[in-house]
Amino acid sequence: MLTVHSTVTMLLGAACAVSAIAVAQDPKPERKKGTIVEGTVNVYDYNPKESGTDPDIAGQLATIGPVGQQWYQHVMTLSNPYFEGRAPGSDGIAAAANYVEFWMRQSGLEPGFPAKEGESERTTYRQPFELPGAGPKVIDSAVAIGDRALKSGDDYIVLGSSGSASVTAPLAFAGYAIESGKDGYTSFKDEGEDLKGRIAVFFRYEPINQEGVSRWSERRWSEYSAAAPKLEALAKRGAVGVIMVTPPDARDARRGLETTATSRFGDRLSIPAMQLSIEAMDALIQQADPDARSLAEWRQKADEGAVTTVPLKDSVQVTLKAEVTTGTISTDNVGGVLRGAGSLAEEWVIVGSHYDHVGFGNYGADPRNRGKLHPGADDNASGTAAMLCMTKLMADWYASDDAPKDRRSILFMAFSAEEIGLDGSRHWTEHPTLKQESINAMINLDMVGRLRNDELVVGGVGSAKGFKDWLRPRFEESGLTIRADPSGRGPSDHASFYSAGIPVLFLFTGVHDVYHKPGDHGWTVNPGGAAKIIALSEAIAQGLVSEAKLEFEGKTAGSGQDRGYARVRLGVSPGYGETGQSGVVVEAVSEGTSAADAGIKKGDVLLAWNGELLEGAGDMMDQLRKHAPGDKVKIKLRRDGKELEVDVTMKASKSRG
Repeated sequence: MLTVHSTVTMLLGAACAVSAIAVAQDPKPERKKGTIVEGTVNVYDYNPKESGTDPDIAGQLATIGPVGQQWYQHVMTLSNPYFEGRAPGSDGIAAAANYVEFWMRQSGLEPGFPAKEGESERTTYRQPFELPGAGPKVIDSAVAIGDRALKSGDDYIVLGSSGSASVTAPLAFAGYAIESGKDGYTSFKDEGEDLKGRIAVFFRYEPINQEGVSRWSERRWSEYSAAAPKLEALAKRGAVGVIMVTPPDARDARRGLETTATSRFGDRLSIPAMQLSIEAMDALIQQADPDARSLAEWRQKADEGAVTTVPLKDSVQVTLKAEVTTGTISTDNVGGVLRGAGSLAEEWVIVGSHYDHVGFGNYGADPRNRGKLHPGADDNASGTAAMLCMTKLMADWYASDDAPKDRRSILFMAFSAEEIGLDGSRHWTEHPTLKQESINAMINLDMVGRLRNDELVVGGVGSAKGFKDWLRPRFEESGLTIRADPSGRGPSDHASFYSAGIPVLFLFTGVHDVYHKPGDHGWTVNPGGAAKIIALSEAIAQGLVSEAKLEFEGKTAGSGQDRGYARVRLGVSPGYGETGQSGVVVEAVSEGTSAADAGIKKGDVLLAWNGELLEGAGDMMDQLRKHAPGDKVKIKLRRDGKELEVDVTMKASKSRG
């Protein structure tokens, strides 16, 4: 059922669509002076003559056509800040699920799923599933210096790696808490150094120069800056608590405090762990230091390697208290059924898209944009909007005299948790509500909002025997330039179905400069282009529901996992681990790729590339863009709790032609 707030948002989306077109038409319209006409106005009779508008918004909307108009409204609505970037587990994605279900009902679709696994009757539009790593939640916390309490959120936050414990103890300064850095640098006197009975204070990142940039890396930070090994080093030396602080005047540092959700660094500790603001820590360390040195002075010593761990005044007692819990995220696939007829009614076609995005950038995005809203208009409000438009188009066709007497049923699905690692589509294929042998094909609409030069990628054309020839007349009729990729694999939901032995198609208009960034707004998309893609999708779906059943082809030429980000590819599907944890979790490794040749495995966490820290998948993509085929790189990774380094020879990205 659509909530009141969702209804308001939908209407706001339409208004925003009109506003966006006006801006695109004339971003700086000339303003004329206003005219004042005094006198009483009878509101029941007041009906000014139509004199046109400038710009002609109604005319522009008319040229898009009804499908493009409806698609644009959906995109503007789903990318509205009200939906909070549609991250799994958020109120925003729950509202988005309500929106998707509402429009499925409006198109006359029946519920897509049984209420319980194993049942046959479909009674609900939701397929719920659980995701691990809901992230830490703080039940209670406190930081106090003697009797003076600090303020949560302003002076300190609880790190996501914190244990649940309460301690009162004096401090020890531990520099950057780096066990072994470049040129013999270390923050510790020896391996067996004892910090028992003390709260260890350490700097985030790594030694910096007078300009505030890393002494060890030409680009941001090196692998030595990672917080997780620092926390482990302090805990194994017996620290009863830890306090992290950003080095004063560090240029490439995160500004302000993290949140508990964005600071899950490595495994959870058994001791309390906090981050203090620079201001709060500066006052505290001057109070605890017998020589009353400032935090900046301590930073200079640590930068130069002139200090290792130093116990501070026993008389300055600090209390750290944290009660932290973790759990699972509940989210839903949303699905509706358009019933077929005749001899093919028990066979199926699936039309899918993912409706989730990365929320406030706490995973799957550039770490520098954490905390900023990511609207996700192209990725993937655009695909969800296209899928919703198709529900109405196909339902109208099924109800018309033009529809064939024998036609397959269609399951329309909006998947959650695609950005985390294809979790929603994989959950369906592992807990299917249809028999695999009854499914003719799956169409996946992901990032179809940026059609440029009428050029579209359609992947999966080699996932069934004779599929390319079957598709050819439809491609030609579309008037588009189709880059027909035979691969049924890739970093989107169709890959889950391909792995299950189901023919697939993947429609995609390409990456752009705001991919997975806060700038992916609804006014940046191409409604007219989307209407062309929807028309092609409709033509393909009409053929798939009525013509001869496809035969799955499990070996495709080019099993690429990339979307053409760079001249080279690594060959891994990036997943996402605990929120805020640095590194790239390897979800899958493609055969015959650079990663496979180097021995990289599923479950590995990629930590550094040629000595530069990988905070997330965005960093990995940045590194790929630097290289050409044949380049050799060193990748540091963590496997089964141990770190190792592998040599990787880069191979060319697969051609899209």
